[in-house]
Amino acid sequence: MIVSIIEKVYSFLWGDLIRIPLPSGGSLGISLLIILLIPTGVYFTIRTRFLPVRLFPDMIRSLTGKKKNENSLSTFQTLIVSTATRVGMGNLVGVVAAISAGGAGAVFWMWVTAIIGSSTAFVEATLAQLHKEEDPLYGGYRGGPAYYIHHFFEEKLGKKKKHVIIAVLFAISGLICWCGISQVISNSVTSSFENAFGIPPIYTTVILVAIAAVIVLRRNATVKVLDVIVPIMAVCYFAITIFIIIKNIAVMPSVFQRIFEEAFGIRQAAAGGFGAVLMNGIKRGLFSNEAGSGSAPCAAAAAECDTPVRAGLTQALGVFIDTIVICSCTAMIMLTAPQNVINGKEGMDLLQSAMGYHLGGFGVVFIAITLFLFSFSTFLGILFYARSNVAYLFGDKWIWQTLYKVLALVMLFIGGIAAYTFVWDLGDVGIGLMTIFNTGILYLLGGQAVKVLRDFEDGKNIK
Repeated sequence: MIVSIIEKVYSFLWGDLIRIPLPSGGSLGISLLIILLIPTGVYFTIRTRFLPVRLFPDMIRSLTGKKKNENSLSTFQTLIVSTATRVGMGNLVGVVAAISAGGAGAVFWMWVTAIIGSSTAFVEATLAQLHKEEDPLYGGYRGGPAYYIHHFFEEKLGKKKKHVIIAVLFAISGLICWCGISQVISNSVTSSFENAFGIPPIYTTVILVAIAAVIVLRRNATVKVLDVIVPIMAVCYFAITIFIIIKNIAVMPSVFQRIFEEAFGIRQAAAGGFGAVLMNGIKRGLFSNEAGSGSAPCAAAAAECDTPVRAGLTQALGVFIDTIVICSCTAMIMLTAPQNVINGKEGMDLLQSAMGYHLGGFGVVFIAITLFLFSFSTFLGILFYARSNVAYLFGDKWIWQTLYKVLALVMLFIGGIAAYTFVWDLGDVGIGLMTIFNTGILYLLGGQAVKVLRDFEDGKNIK
């Protein structure tokens, strides 16, 4: 009964809610989340007067903000946390899947999606700052969509409330989503290590869970570990990609030509494949950078900064890093490999084959280790997000924080030894519901973020 309900909700959120006929005789399927996220991104891109383009230098400067309270986080540290969750398996296997299904043109539409997604990320992060609260357990601040939803309804009702139903539903959806993601993470890591090194999944799982437990069960170890892991993994992956691009510099003009030609269906028009190019690029961009889902604002709220705009600009930059930089790295690794090397392959096997062509046996090992770092940092990041939702639902008691961490560790262990599609679908349902609740409130509260942005531009500069 429950499984059937979950399957129906999953189909409603992620399936083809509407289908648009194409001249070729086929049709273009569009899911509910795309219907929600694309208009939201376009709307806030217009309202912020194309913020991702106009204020890109300010996004970079926003990282230099200093904190005064040692228990709070700087804007740079919140970028590290949000990048940890944005940059994950989707940046590797997800990009490969998008290109396999939609062609090289999907990369262009990922870039476009990142630009409009940056505007959404700015608005939700700024709102998280405007409505943040002090965190008596961990120190510093906490917040996120559950908090700005709560404050909105309190103001509308004109009285204080302990809980608001929509905020409660958002918080529960987030906790469900992040438990589901824990399973996907461990299953991906154990599978890649088994393929690369022949290590049985049970050994990898035990070590993964043990390391994770040591970190997450300590009070403030999560951010300290992420401060080390995330920059190293991102810089190494970017550096390897630059090396591969230089090594294959002769084919780069044809790679970019292919991306732009296929982006507009020049090659696919006759076969009616433009819809596949467009949808696969948009889906991968949306679901990789998480803009609009309400996850990253949980990190943005923890920042200590002189203006909420600084936190918003930082998270807008996070979308750029995830999609324009990291996803593009995977795309270049794949598109510079000869077709005969990757034909007939998919997923991690395809990516490892491409890396094997570029770097030999080292490339296969490098991808396995990269996936481990990407996935492990995602796990740490989502448990940081969970802090504020657990506190909103159950109050300021360590027992509830610890119980959720133990539950996530159990899911991490289970996912490492077996793949349960029901739990994975439950995670997707969680993020889908989060997106519905969050995008709805963004339209109602987004004017607050736009106002502080205009005030900032009228008389304040990032120092």
